[in-house]
Amino acid sequence: MNITIEQDFWDLFPGAQISLMIVKGLDNRVDESKDPYFKELLDKGRKRSEDFILDENFTQNEVIQEWRQAFSKFKTKKGARSSIEALLKRVSQGREFHPINPLVDIYNSISLSYAVPCGGEDLAKIEGGLHLGKAKGGEPFFPLGAESDAPALPEEIIYFDNAGTVCRCLNWREAQRTMLTEETTDAVLVIEAINAEQSERAQKAMLEMQKLVEDYFGVTGEITHLTAENPSLDY
Repeated sequence: MNITIEQDFWDLFPGAQISLMIVKGLDNRVDESKDPYFKELLDKGRKRSEDFILDENFTQNEVIQEWRQAFSKFKTKKGARSSIEALLKRVSQGREFHPINPLVDIYNSISLSYAVPCGGEDLAKIEGGLHLGKAKGGEPFFPLGAESDAPALPEEIIYFDNAGTVCRCLNWREAQRTMLTEETTDAVLVIEAINAEQSERAQKAMLEMQKLVEDYFGVTGEITHLTAENPSLDY
């Protein structure tokens, strides 16, 4: 299997870094006795995230500005924002985070802690290879709970495979088809960075996420950082 970042993505974001961690042989089933552990993990992430939203005017915080500028470079669905903006918005509103499933809780806690967009997909559900690049338009997309298709727009930056869209607007919303569930045993965890400072945070975030995965699941994830010079991974 292959993960490839297409040239049309690098044309827009030449200094970007796509950090990947491949993890295999997981038991991602929810154990309610572990809920306090994951609630504490999410609460710690929430507390750490406050360092990135010090400006009372939420949209003026640097992380928000950087990702809004990034989203202005490609076609997006109206109102689409980066996943990290959505998480930080919840923090700014005083809302709490509750456990979903172990892998998702881990990547959400890391996303908050480092103010980087984190996501994950079930490798068993990917058809063919996984790609990140510009949509042709019309690639099918069914988000969680949707009954009708919301296909990608032409020129939109998406993750996609042979069956359609995996995640729309770079990191805005993922497809139900490939999302991490309790049945997931093999996964790819992803952090996007669009400049050098974000890339440095992403590398630190990946190492902490690797340790959390190893401590909880007893599995060591393999980390790779894709760049314009190294745009694909075979795993």
